[in-house]
Amino acid sequence: MSDLYNLSVKDIQLNDVDLSSFQGKTLLIVNVASKCGFTPQYKDLQNLSDKYKEQGLEVLGFPCNQFGGQEPGTNEEVQSFCDLTFNVSFKMFDKIEVNGENASPLFKHLKHESPGILGTESIKWNFTKFLVNKNGEVVKRFAPKDGGAAIEAELKKIDNEFKKKFASTFNLWEGKKYKSNILKYKKGIRLPKLAITMSMLK
Repeated sequence: MSDLYNLSVKDIQLNDVDLSSFQGKTLLIVNVASKCGFTPQYKDLQNLSDKYKEQGLEVLGFPCNQFGGQEPGTNEEVQSFCDLTFNVSFKMFDKIEVNGENASPLFKHLKHESPGILGTESIKWNFTKFLVNKNGEVVKRFAPKDGGAAIEAELKKIDNEFKKKFASTFNLWEGKKYKSNILKYKKGIRLPKLAITMSMLK
C-alpha cells in the first residue's frame, strides 16, 4: 500500500480525514489561495471535478497563506469565498503550510515523490498541483501556471492506463475460467448448462 494512505489530514471543518479513504481514486491535490493571480483556476479545478468525478477523480484543495499572504482568511471565510465565487463542490481542507519545518506531512510526501525543476522539492507558489493515480503514486507535478488543459491530458492517460489494466485482468480471469471449465467438462464434472455452453462457444 502506498505511504500516502498512511497519512491523515483535517477537512475545512477540522474533521479528521484518513487518506486511505481515497484508495482507488485519482487525486488532484492543490495548495490554493483566494487573493492570487491564479485564483481563477478554481474554475478549472471545478470543471475537472465535474467532468471526471464518475471516473474516480477527487480534487482536494488545501488553503495556504505562505505565498504573499494571499490566503489570510479563516477556514469559514475561505469556504464562503469558494462557494460564492466559484460554486466549489470538491473537498476543501484546513489551512496548512507546504514549505518549511511546519509543512504538512502530506505535502512533504508529495514534494519528495515529485520534485520540481532541477530536483528542488520546495513549492514555489500557490496552485502547485500534484496528480496521484489510483494506486497512490504521485505521477505528475504541475506548476502554478498549468491550467485545466494540461491536467486533463494527464487524466486521460491515467484513465486509459486503468482501462488497459482492467481489460488485461478481465481477459486473464476469463481465460482461467474458460480453461477450468473445459478441464472439468473433460473430466465429466457436472457444470451448469450456461457454463458449459459459454465454454464451448469460446
